Amino acid sequence: VALPTTLTHFPLCGGTVGAILTCPLEVVKTRLQSSHITLYVSEVQLSTVNGASVARVFVCYRLILEKEGPRSLFRGLGPNLVGVAPSRAIYFAAYSTAKERLNGVFAPDSTQVHMVSAGLAGFTAITATNPIWLIKTRLQLDARNRDERRMNAFECMRRVYQADGFRGFYRGMSASYAGISETVIHFVIYESIKRRLLEAKTPANMEDDEDPSRDASDFVGMMLAAATSKTCATTIAYPHEVIRTRLREEGTKYRSFFQTLTTVPREEGYRALYRGLFTHLVRQIPNTAIMMCTYELVVYMLNG
Repeated sequence: VALPTTLTHFPLCGGTVGAILTCPLEVVKTRLQSSHITLYVSEVQLSTVNGASVARVFVCYRLILEKEGPRSLFRGLGPNLVGVAPSRAIYFAAYSTAKERLNGVFAPDSTQVHMVSAGLAGFTAITATNPIWLIKTRLQLDARNRDERRMNAFECMRRVYQADGFRGFYRGMSASYAGISETVIHFVIYESIKRRLLEAKTPANMEDDEDPSRDASDFVGMMLAAATSKTCATTIAYPHEVIRTRLREEGTKYRSFFQTLTTVPREEGYRALYRGLFTHLVRQIPNTAIMMCTYELVVYMLNG
């Protein structure tokens, strides 16, 4: 099918630029999620700062700059850029293809279609690209002082293989699968809001098979719909992000999704499952809004 293949090139550009601009936020978020990073400010442990507070984010950001230098704010950028292309391409191709085929099984554009399509797309992309994201996380957690030699991606790959073999590259994948729930929630809410916006604009006398023309305000509405749906979905499903980071840590004591889900609250309190949420929202919401708007615009243009 030509349509899904063509669509993959457009979100890719926005995803690449977004990955570069938001890399410092990604590093800070990953550090806050981790159990390995212990930071002190005037001998006060960072973990005493409230879980998702803005103050916590700025404390972590400042300490990275002071102790490690500006370059550390872009740790993991290489794997991130490498992963953007296959991840976005696989996801949108799988989502478009699944949605097209499931429209013939369920009621067209129904909630069931959106849920199953999003779930299948997420499962496919996660399975294919998990090794890339594991390397990215390990590099982001590699905290060293300015004068210390930093681990590169190839050295990281060698260490993962020596420690755990090929299985090591798939650590945290169970948490990523759990994170499919975020994708499903996001698309269900998004498609619902989008449908209501289009229904509100469609004239009452228009035939069902007619496609109403769209203007700039429609795509602004879709950006707001994407931002709203992503905020809701991320907040609900966020603990899987923390669990995934813990599972990907080098030499970690965390072994499985459910073991980590019970261990973190027991040792650090339930708020620990939401560390880095504020940073994650700041990074994700604009990216998602722009990406979904681009996707909708390209679909509209290709459909004539």
